[in-house]
Amino acid sequence: MKKLVLVFMVFWLMGSVCAQEAADTTYWKKGGNYALNFTQVSFTNWAAGGQNAIAGATKLKVFANYNRANASWENVLNMGYGLSKVQGLVLQKNDDLIDFQSKLGIKASEKWYYSGLFSLKSQFAPGYSDATNTVKISNFLAPAYLTLAFGMDYKPNDKFSMVLSPLTGKMTIVNDKDLDGMFGVEAGKTTRMELGASFNTTFTQEIFRNVGFASNLGLFTNYLDRPENIDVDWKLGLNMKVNSFLSASINTQMLFDADIVDPVDQKAKIQFKELLGIGFNITF
Repeated sequence: MKKLVLVFMVFWLMGSVCAQEAADTTYWKKGGNYALNFTQVSFTNWAAGGQNAIAGATKLKVFANYNRANASWENVLNMGYGLSKVQGLVLQKNDDLIDFQSKLGIKASEKWYYSGLFSLKSQFAPGYSDATNTVKISNFLAPAYLTLAFGMDYKPNDKFSMVLSPLTGKMTIVNDKDLDGMFGVEAGKTTRMELGASFNTTFTQEIFRNVGFASNLGLFTNYLDRPENIDVDWKLGLNMKVNSFLSASINTQMLFDADIVDPVDQKAKIQFKELLGIGFNITF
């Protein structure tokens, strides 16, 4: 816990560089997006077969960015949660996300910034690997990943950013005794510290009218333990706006972490998630 507090204190001190003059709100840009999606399928005497099912998911994204003179401070929080019910099976979650990122930049040249990056990733509720919700494989802050990185940020425009961080600290938290010894954390412990390098890119672009594309790629290597094993977190999103309140989106995420192994064969595998949603959407 002391290590976790220290991480937050360091980043708070970094943020105070920008926050000293943050009282003038003209230098802040704030906003967000909320989406609520539902899917339902029902069968009656359907010759081809099938099972009745209903699912719903909600997503919230908020941001607050500060930009003045040679300093910038970008903050974004993504949260999502979804549930699905298939006839004959128990209620299960189909999406669960907490993803916060804060990036501080001090201008070094026209397109380069000295950069500090902090991120927190976790989930809200327990996750299970079976259809009866008996084999728990995740929980709130189990795992959670805290990252603090220092380096350079290349920003040629407001659509693209590439952060190169040769000094990156990563903490993995498993705050659930039922998951002891998982996610690379030694049995009997709740945290694991890593020191390495990271590479993060973000790209957003409106490819057609009311159709936006977003890509976020994060890589990490641990200097102290098997540096050849690179953690990968790659998110892709396509958002289509129908009107002021209706939208459709498709989001994918690919993960690879050599410390996360399959409980059956004890091998690390590529993880992939895809979420398609059509429903209510509001931007503020």
